[in-house]
Amino acid sequence: MTEVTYPRRLDRVARTQARQYPVVTITGPRQSGKTTLCRRVFRGKPYVNLEPLDVRDFARTDPRGFLAQYRGGAILDEVQNVPELFSYLQEEVDRDPAKGRFILAGSQHFGLSAAIAQSLAGRAAVLFLLPLSLDESLKFPGPVAGLDDVLWQGGYPRIHAGRIAPDRWLADYVTTYVQRDVRQLTNVTDLGAFTQFLKLCAGRTAQEVNLSALGADAGVSHNTARAWLDVLEASFVIFRIPAWHRNIRKQLVKAPKLHFVDSGLACHLLGIGNADQLGFHPLRGALFESWVASEVLKQRLHSGRAANLFHFRESRGTEVDLIVEEGRRRVIVEVKAARTVSPSFFSNLEKFVALAPRGGVASTSARLVYGGEEPQRRSGATVMGWRQVADAEW
Repeated sequence: MTEVTYPRRLDRVARTQARQYPVVTITGPRQSGKTTLCRRVFRGKPYVNLEPLDVRDFARTDPRGFLAQYRGGAILDEVQNVPELFSYLQEEVDRDPAKGRFILAGSQHFGLSAAIAQSLAGRAAVLFLLPLSLDESLKFPGPVAGLDDVLWQGGYPRIHAGRIAPDRWLADYVTTYVQRDVRQLTNVTDLGAFTQFLKLCAGRTAQEVNLSALGADAGVSHNTARAWLDVLEASFVIFRIPAWHRNIRKQLVKAPKLHFVDSGLACHLLGIGNADQLGFHPLRGALFESWVASEVLKQRLHSGRAANLFHFRESRGTEVDLIVEEGRRRVIVEVKAARTVSPSFFSNLEKFVALAPRGGVASTSARLVYGGEEPQRRSGATVMGWRQVADAEW
C-alpha cells in the first residue's frame, strides 16, 4: 500500500530558493521527509541516492564523471556521505550557475554546514526540514487526537502516513538511525553507555544543560558529555536554546536549555508506553514545554527564517520558557501543561516585561500556552490553547 503524503510548509520556501540559488540544500533528521519533499517539489529532476556503496564509490573516485551524467542538475540525496563531491559541485555551478540546478539532501547538519561553508558559500541556500508540525500532522486521516496523543506520537511522517505504532517505530529508529549517525560522527565505543546517556537527556528535556551532572549520571567525563550532546544536536535529536540576557557577553556564558526535537522520541526514551500513561507522568509538563518550543522552531525554520529562540532565568527566580526575537519584535512565552488557567501563570511574564530593556524593541507581546483548548484574552497577555500554537505567527 502506498503511503499518503501531503505538502509541507517548506515546499514553497524550497521553490523560492531554487529560483535564487544554483544549489538548494535541505537538511534535517533522518526520516523527517527530506527525500519525499525533494522528489515532490522538484519532480522533473533525476534522483540519485548516495547511500548505496556502489553509487557512493563512483561519486568519490570519479566525481567529474559522476556529475557529467547530470549536466542539467539532479537531486543528490544523503550527500553527506561523499564530502569530496562538494568542491566538484562548486566547479560545476561556477561553470553553469543556472538557478535551482542541484538539490542536495542530507542528515548531518555539522558535516553539511562545514562542506557548504568551505566549497559552496554564496552558491547554496540551506533549509531545514524537521518532523511534522502540528498543522502538518493534522492533514493525515484519522481521529482528532488529544494533547497526550499528540505528545506521545510525535511528528515523524512515517508514523502518521503508515499508521505505525509509535513505540515500535521509534525503537527501530533509535537502533537504525541514531546509533548509526553516532558511529559516523564520533568514536563511540560503548553504544550501551551512549543509549543510557540519550535516555538521561530525555529525562532532562526542558531543563538547563548541566554537563557535569549529566556526565556524572551517565558515567562519562564532562568533555564526553559535551561531545555526545553535539552529536545529538548534529543529528537533530535535540536542540539547545541559549539564555537571553541584555548583555550579549553574559548571554554566551549562561546555560542553554535542552529540548528534544520530537516529543514522541523523548516519550519512547522515557519508557512511556501509551498516551494514557503520559497523562500521569511527572515529566508531562516538561514534554509539553519541549513540544511547544519545537513547534515554534519548526514554524520558523520551515518558513526559511532563523530560529532566534532564547530562554530566561535569573537568580531571583524569574523564568520565561521561550523568547522569540526578530528585528524589533519580541514575543515572550510561558508554557503550562495544566488544562485550566491560573492567575499565577502570568507572574513571570509580568516580571520579565518590567525588567527587560526596551532598547531597539518596538513591540513585546506576551503569550501563555496552556494544555487546554480555549483561547482567552487577558490583560497584558494572550492565552492560547495548545491547538492554537500551529496557527499563531511566531
